[in-house]
Amino acid sequence: MEDKYGRKINYLRVSLIDRCNLRCRYCMPKEGIIKRPYNELLRFEDILKIIKAAAHLGINKIRYTGGEPLIVKDIDYLIEETAKIQGVSDLAITTNGTLLYDLADKLKSVGLKRVNISLDTLKRDKFNYITRGGNIDTVLKSIEKCLSIGLTPVKINVVLIKGFNDEEVVDFIRITKDLPIEIRFIELMPIGQGEKLYKTSYLSSENVLKIIKNTFELVPQKTHSGSTVSLYKVDNYRGNIGFISPMSCKFCKNCNRIRLTSVGNLKPCLHSDKVINLKSCLNNAELLTENLKQGILSKPLQHNMDSKNKSESNKMMYQIGG
Repeated sequence: MEDKYGRKINYLRVSLIDRCNLRCRYCMPKEGIIKRPYNELLRFEDILKIIKAAAHLGINKIRYTGGEPLIVKDIDYLIEETAKIQGVSDLAITTNGTLLYDLADKLKSVGLKRVNISLDTLKRDKFNYITRGGNIDTVLKSIEKCLSIGLTPVKINVVLIKGFNDEEVVDFIRITKDLPIEIRFIELMPIGQGEKLYKTSYLSSENVLKIIKNTFELVPQKTHSGSTVSLYKVDNYRGNIGFISPMSCKFCKNCNRIRLTSVGNLKPCLHSDKVINLKSCLNNAELLTENLKQGILSKPLQHNMDSKNKSESNKMMYQIGG
């Protein structure tokens, strides 16, 4: 289905839970969050019902996010049932990777196509710092596991933070020499906890490209329609390097996604305060489909963060979905 600006909306990101087993400084408060009662969250059958309705409208790409989606019990069942839905051709998750090692085989066998793994540093002490206690070895083991079983390409999400990981950019790119990995450098956004870091720690993709070009010659790569990433590779390297630049070079004109929160609110745009409650119409198929249509049609032309240095959404990132 197209929105009112002619963009084909075929991608739904579904946040399963707002909790996480890490406390990344740009995402989660140090003390954690108040645990929601499970009856406030969408049940698996609710999620599947919404995805089936969305698939009828042309949504063919589903990504499960969190919080941390892998802390959700029986997520393999949800992946399996989602993969059976007619029209869904691409099924992925975004995870911090700490729990993925033990689940990777099962998830692939039931229909998971791809994984994005958040990893903002390659240094053990810095990983422990940015995550407030995480162990990088669990993530590296998970990456190796995904590569070994063919759950590829593995995409590594690196949030750019000035003064923290800018000196590691070249090290990240060297990973792509021999491995089918896509390193995705993502600009820090002034949303939720990230708003506190933004003024002092924002680093643009343009500046990172300058750093890279001192060491490597990058070859631009083609991307599919609706892609929000600018893609490159170093000649003869197996992997790719991507840039997601919502602040310096916003990609709204190509945005093909809508988002569903763990409590059943549809967000046409990550940075908009507009939501449509889908939980209230789960037992009315016609109304559910209509509300999904309205969500797509109400998708704004673009966000306004570049002029305000602040998201219009009043929710934290972990409440919306990474």
